[in-house]
Amino acid sequence: MPELNHEIVEKYERQIFDLRQLIEISKGLNSTLEYNMLIESILLTCMGQMQLIKAGIFLKKGIDEDAYVLHRNYKGFDIEHDTEYEILGASVIVDLFEKHDRCWSVEEINSEITDKSACLDCLEKIDPNLIVPLKSRGKMNGIIILGDRINKLDFSEEEKLYLLDIASLAGIAIENAYLYELATTDMMTKLKIHHFFQRLLIEEREKAKKRKKPLVLMMIDIDHFKEFNDVHGHLCGDLVLKNVANVIKHNCRQIDIAARYGGEEMAIILPKTEIDSGIIAAERLRRGIEGAIVEHNGNKLSVQVSIGLTQLRDEDLTNNDLIERADRALYMSKENGRNRISYIL
Repeated sequence: MPELNHEIVEKYERQIFDLRQLIEISKGLNSTLEYNMLIESILLTCMGQMQLIKAGIFLKKGIDEDAYVLHRNYKGFDIEHDTEYEILGASVIVDLFEKHDRCWSVEEINSEITDKSACLDCLEKIDPNLIVPLKSRGKMNGIIILGDRINKLDFSEEEKLYLLDIASLAGIAIENAYLYELATTDMMTKLKIHHFFQRLLIEEREKAKKRKKPLVLMMIDIDHFKEFNDVHGHLCGDLVLKNVANVIKHNCRQIDIAARYGGEEMAIILPKTEIDSGIIAAERLRRGIEGAIVEHNGNKLSVQVSIGLTQLRDEDLTNNDLIERADRALYMSKENGRNRISYIL
């Protein structure tokens, strides 16, 4: 009898320990709404808790996207960089995950479905040991893939249940991050909205001054934008805005903040950046936008932008100090023939 009591005590102690761990994990995952930091936190949590050397996550690319794509923050997996690792939201695999609350191996998925779709090929190429659906209120928010463990052991049933608990917490955190993204994103361009940009500029100015790091503000305006609307219609104007925003997003670092400032004007905050590096980034952006042709009703349209830059000064006390100077640099580009870069130190 004493031995039995000892086993029961040990069992409950393990459960209490696991619950405490889950509380700490929940605190950690809900401490940030910044998307990339959250993904990193989820993967590192899984790796730490399960002693993994490989982990990754499939998430939707954007707010209105259907497919789940392997996020670039994956750890350890040998990935072919010219391959798109994608699982369609309407696939039989996602349908299977939505119906069952459990972890899966590729072999178990294979035995459950008859449609051997491209989505399964995608998972087989990566070859994870365990697949954990991320859900919140029964809705799929992503898919965690886990690879080799340091101790080379298989996942026990208890560990799988524990991973489902972590995935449930991660699913809620991701949904909160989605909602936050929705509230702070311009739906046309998928760039940050104006008032959120203003708030982030305050934060970045304060960080730059406190840490004695440089900061550049870039203002971008689409040249002759009114003509796209007047000659080709407003749908064409929308395509031009989306096209320019896509080039901006693909040319930004993770630490950069790109926003739709208003109308056809956009802004980028470049932390830890000297003006010389900002000019190089602006020229790369200008060339990228000029080379990205917009197709509308059989017409191939070239788009050009004017850009103005400035660097944070010690005497800049407000956002307007920085914005007004970048705006003046932008209008220097406009007045000197457009499709060019100007800067004011």
